[in-house]
Amino acid sequence: MSVQVENLEKNMAKLTVEVPAEELEKAIQAAYQKQKSQISLPGFRKGKVPRSMIEKLYGVEIFFEDAANALINQEYPKAAEESGLDIVSRPTVDVTQIEKGKPFIFTAEFAVKPEVTLGKYKGVQVTKIDTSVSAEEVEQELNRERENNARTITVEDRPVADGDTAVIDYEGFVDGKPFEGGKAENHSLVIGSHSFIDTFEEQLVGKNTGDELEVHVTFPEEYHAAELAGKPAVFQVKINEIKAKELPELDDEFAQDVSEFDTLEEYKDSLKKRLVDRKEASAKREKEEEAINKIIDKSKMEIPEAMLETQIDTMMNQFANQIAQQGLSLEQYMQFSGMTMANMQEQMKPDALKRIQTSLVLEQIAKEENIQISEEEVEAEFARMAEMYGMEAEQIKTIMGGEVEGMKKDLAVQKAVDLIMENIKERAKPKAKDKDAE
Repeated sequence: MSVQVENLEKNMAKLTVEVPAEELEKAIQAAYQKQKSQISLPGFRKGKVPRSMIEKLYGVEIFFEDAANALINQEYPKAAEESGLDIVSRPTVDVTQIEKGKPFIFTAEFAVKPEVTLGKYKGVQVTKIDTSVSAEEVEQELNRERENNARTITVEDRPVADGDTAVIDYEGFVDGKPFEGGKAENHSLVIGSHSFIDTFEEQLVGKNTGDELEVHVTFPEEYHAAELAGKPAVFQVKINEIKAKELPELDDEFAQDVSEFDTLEEYKDSLKKRLVDRKEASAKREKEEEAINKIIDKSKMEIPEAMLETQIDTMMNQFANQIAQQGLSLEQYMQFSGMTMANMQEQMKPDALKRIQTSLVLEQIAKEENIQISEEEVEAEFARMAEMYGMEAEQIKTIMGGEVEGMKKDLAVQKAVDLIMENIKERAKPKAKDKDAE
């Protein structure tokens, strides 16, 4: 195999790969062996037709496609490695010569990693973010925990109130006739959730268990069922049961039930620390993003379209895997959402570009700062991953296989982020102008 490298414009390159004629002959013979069991001709048993006979009847090109695909899959990775280029997209392959007795020649065009001219990356100004936690925020968090630990009780001594759950039977009528989907028994309806149309829920307030009533509503003009849109309806409703949340008392016993603390004050202190940690983690992410975006804005790089398309395809595959875990295929998602593949790819484009720019900038900082990752740091990362997944470090190493270099690259990038953040300059968020003073 011989490989010629040609650098093209806009960070694109082309390889011309020449494979000896004898390798092409082997690939053609392999294609024949693979397909012959499916070929039958009068006078020959199935699978026993000579290659020469098949080529005479159908043309010598009959096995070329399979042979070409096999050779490209076999030789392209070798050629790519031999070229020494940092390839960042899938190749566009074109067969330029395939003929018996002659070398097999194909070309592969792809994007190569762009060069980055960095802007200022030390002393970047970012917005200072307040991470203090007020007493009111602690109380809100405490009330959320209280809600999470509420128990549901059956109410028998009062009528339906806002926030209750009414267990109801209902049947709806439009123009005096029942309609599809308008009937249910023992349906739990949270009053105030606005999950039912118009003023349905409000009309249950003040009614008691056992009451039967008519609820008058009007379907919205934009209702999904066209035959009901904008029409008045009457629901025959019976209230079977009223349920309410009973919140626990805020005392030491509550703290002991929901935490490892003995007193309510200790528990509130822990909630405050949790809120501070949450705010600080969020502030750290925001400042990192702001700093990296500013470095990107001051840096120069030319992103090839093929690299962007490859990143979008990667994101599409990740999204498809995510929704597959929810039991949806990408095709089903597009049907439900009304999206097309082209729409989705266009929507992903800005994020794909930002991911590429971020990666290139951080890798370049790591390179210019000569950030190296030691074997000890790699071992520490294996140990961290093992603890995270509840596995042995050796198991993680086996699963990772040959991905150690990728791990080193990721660790170097994180060190580049740390370097940026160690050198940032924080400034207070500008105050909004007083309109009266203008």
